[in-house]
Amino acid sequence: MYTVSSEIYSETNYQPTRTEDGQKVVSKFRFRYPETGEKQDKSLSNIIDKDGDLDVARPRRGVIELEHSVATELKLVGLQVWRGALLLADYLFHRRESMAGRTIMELGAGVGLTSIAAAIHNAGQVYCTDVDLGCILQLISGNVQRNLKLLHGQGQGQVKVMEFNFLTPKEEQTEQLLRAIDASDIILAADVIYDDTLTDAFIRVIDEMLKKDNKKTFYVALEKRYVFTFADCDSVAPMYEYFVAQTRSKPWLIEHLPLDFPQYFEYERCPQLVLMRITSR
Repeated sequence: MYTVSSEIYSETNYQPTRTEDGQKVVSKFRFRYPETGEKQDKSLSNIIDKDGDLDVARPRRGVIELEHSVATELKLVGLQVWRGALLLADYLFHRRESMAGRTIMELGAGVGLTSIAAAIHNAGQVYCTDVDLGCILQLISGNVQRNLKLLHGQGQGQVKVMEFNFLTPKEEQTEQLLRAIDASDIILAADVIYDDTLTDAFIRVIDEMLKKDNKKTFYVALEKRYVFTFADCDSVAPMYEYFVAQTRSKPWLIEHLPLDFPQYFEYERCPQLVLMRITSR
């Protein structure tokens, strides 16, 4: 069986420990909390003590502990943690003030890292969704419980886990899911563009949501994965380019956001990362 493994595990030591059954690991995804006034003036963290010496404040740090797989077949890649989820978590920390109190839904949430990061600074409801392959919804629920102490207000209902299969027609979706979609104004998706069929379904989901509510805002993070093809005689990122080609005629505004915001989580922020904001024109 062909398996794939996220590159981040070999780049950063997340101190993984094997679960009792040996099938998965629990890793520590370390982050620093944003400093008060960080966006306005980083010098605010420098304070003169009573002796007139410069007292540099140490950043407050935290850890999201996640159970996940380290290698899977392609259809179960959601059981791993990928770089786009960490980039999106950084962006949520950076935009914490404008996101506060918003209702957020994550699509293809994997093991829940980005949804948990969203709930650390956000007192609003966070819907964490994915297709229930490999018992992933049970895994997400366990990860949310594992990190309750980090969540804003520590409310157990703040991150609600539910199934959302892109391939399920809208008329077959549950009433609970449809109500959650209607209630959400910020939609997140990280690392969901890796297969043409799923990408087509993802595009259809965005289309349906924006047609019903053109005030929704989507944030989509991914890592371009380049391969050399003889047809192009060049290195191309086929999954990303397929998404761009399929959405070119859509009545959407797709903005590629600069990645100049602070990095709060520990990972290698490579130049192949992309963060898009999608709204209705």
